[in-house]
Amino acid sequence: MNGAVAQDTPARTLATGSNIPVSADAPDKYVVKPGDTLWDISKVFLRDPWYWPEIWYVNPQVANPHLIYPGDVLQLVYVDGQPRVTLARDTASGLTRLSPRIRREPLSQAVTAIPYEVIASFMGRPTLLDKDQVAKAPYVVAMRDGHLIGSVGNEIYARGIGKDPVDTRHSIIHIEERLYDPDGGALLGYSGIYVGSGPIAVAGDPAKLILTDSTREALQGDKLFPERLDVNVDFVPHAPSAAVTASIIAVRSHTMMGQYQVVALNRGERHGLEAGHVLAVHQAGDVVRNTYARGGLAARKSRALSGQKIRLPEERIGLIMIFKAFDRMSYGLVMETSHEIRQGDSARNP
Repeated sequence: MNGAVAQDTPARTLATGSNIPVSADAPDKYVVKPGDTLWDISKVFLRDPWYWPEIWYVNPQVANPHLIYPGDVLQLVYVDGQPRVTLARDTASGLTRLSPRIRREPLSQAVTAIPYEVIASFMGRPTLLDKDQVAKAPYVVAMRDGHLIGSVGNEIYARGIGKDPVDTRHSIIHIEERLYDPDGGALLGYSGIYVGSGPIAVAGDPAKLILTDSTREALQGDKLFPERLDVNVDFVPHAPSAAVTASIIAVRSHTMMGQYQVVALNRGERHGLEAGHVLAVHQAGDVVRNTYARGGLAARKSRALSGQKIRLPEERIGLIMIFKAFDRMSYGLVMETSHEIRQGDSARNP
């Protein structure tokens, strides 16, 4: 292995012959911090984080080579002229050496591609749903004492929970708007509203639950989803290998605009999407009137009503990473954005 680290040369931003966009200010070494995600680390070394699989390099002797932990020292080196990021070891001789080591940290402390808690929170209270999720989900069949609605403290009965034991908590979601594919009109899924949650008091079918939290009334037909899920975030950011063109069919966020919004796309596994795929979001340009073709000498009022309509160029406004793909629909997490991402925006290869 070539132990020489990268220098501040043109190769720093685009490694010679590799087309890997190394960041202009990439450090020679980086110590992984608690709370870092793989996306964060990728951006330390790369201008475009989805090139991470092409730059990550480990000796095959290292146990669990795909795992990175807080406290690990990552080093930027060149191997046969190609930029690589590797785990740094004892370098008394001036050379980077990789060797097996025993891990004392639990796997749960390993760096994930995106924040686990964000995805777990969304999946535990899903408000964008694939149609098969809705079709298979347990549902509220009745309220105790003949109540038509349920609120905090009420007991509800649900069908389809299966063998979930007593005290297992479930979120209740009211299914609302249908989500259609703008390309052909097929039903892809639904948007939902979080109703509340509570534990199973009596297991069985139907099972009895007690509502301990609610934001609105629970109704017969509302769907139930486990509040805690084992969410897989063991993937790395990478670009799709084939061309993908998708539309954003719904957006969910705790804020008006910003990182970690969840979006639903009208493309899924059958279109080649998988967890870890990075897509760029584009917004169509506004339509304006070309009122100044003759120098803008007309009166202000007449200018506003005259002139040919033209569309301004589209703008790239952000990046999303797919974290769950269904057959014809997928969920993406907004990783970067400069403007509000809206329903109807397009997403395609970065």
